Formats: sequence, C-alpha cells, structure tokens
Amino acid sequence: MKIYTKTGDKGQTSLYDGTRIDKDSLRVEAYGTIDELNSSIGFASKFVEDKYISDILFKIQKRLFFVAGELATLEEGKFNYKIKEEDIEGLEKIIDGCLPKINQADAFIVPGTSKASAALHMSRTICRRAERRIITLKKHEEVSDVLLKFVNRLSDVLYSFARYLEEERVIMDFKAFYEEKL
Repeated sequence: MKIYTKTGDKGQTSLYDGTRIDKDSLRVEAYGTIDELNSSIGFASKFVEDKYISDILFKIQKRLFFVAGELATLEEGKFNYKIKEEDIEGLEKIIDGCLPKINQADAFIVPGTSKASAALHMSRTICRRAERRIITLKKHEEVSDVLLKFVNRLSDVLYSFARYLEEERVIMDFKAFYEEKL
C-alpha cells in the first residue's frame, strides 16, 4: 500500500463514501479534530497506571473511529457503524463511577497535578474543540444528535478521569487567585 496517492495535492480529500471534498471543509475539520482527539487519548493512556481507566480509554479510542467514520460519510448507508444511545449510557456509567472520589467538582481546579491528569485534561480540551467543530458543521449539514451528545459526554468522562487521577487537588478561591501576583 502506498502512503502517498497525490490525489490530495490540490487541496481535496476523499470521504469514506468516495465523495471528494475540500480539506478545509467543516466536515473534514470535524472528523480531523476527532482524529486528533483519538491520538491525544492514546498519548494520555501511556501515563495512566490504572488498568481499568486504561482499558476504558482504549475502548473509547475504538468508538472514536465510528464517530470519525460517521462524520466522514455523506452518502446514507455507506457507513453503518453509528454511535448509539447505549454508547452514551455507557459513558454516563463511567462518570457516575468516578463521582465518589471526585469532590468539590464545582471548585476552580488547576489542571495537571500528575502526568496522567495533565494529558487527560489536554484530551478533554481537544474533545471540547471537536464538539464545537461538530456543532458548526451541524448548522450547515446533517449530523446525528446522538453523535453530538456522545462527544459532549466524552469530554465529561475525560474530565472525570483527569480529576480522578490527580495527585493533589489544587483548588483555588477565585478572589485569591485573582489577587495572586505572578
């Protein structure tokens, strides 16, 4: 298999269904950000020592291929592996499982008190960007509500894991934080 095809040399790429589209289109930006998210989760998982969380992150990475595939397909019926409500319910169970250890969820948290936590916070922010890209795409083209909900919930999972794996809680009073000198 060749890595380079030269078909994208003029700024276009092929979607999963074969449709040619500009590389800077909203659709490519949306699934490209999902690809970036998937890579960042893979990177973050290398710092996670908790096998349960590491296994879940790997399962999430596999689900993200479905998200990207769905976003990379225009023709109905060409990509049949769609995110389902049960995928969202699974993410919600994961979040609920983290809640007993996560206290003061409404506090101002300085992210990154451990390598695992810092990497997961980076993944969370990439996930939020992916969500924004998908919302922008949805304003112009058809995007599944379930897919959008999944990405939203996924950012909550990444936040929960990042908080769960913090070595210490750096919680700051907002007024004190504002008055602190650099």
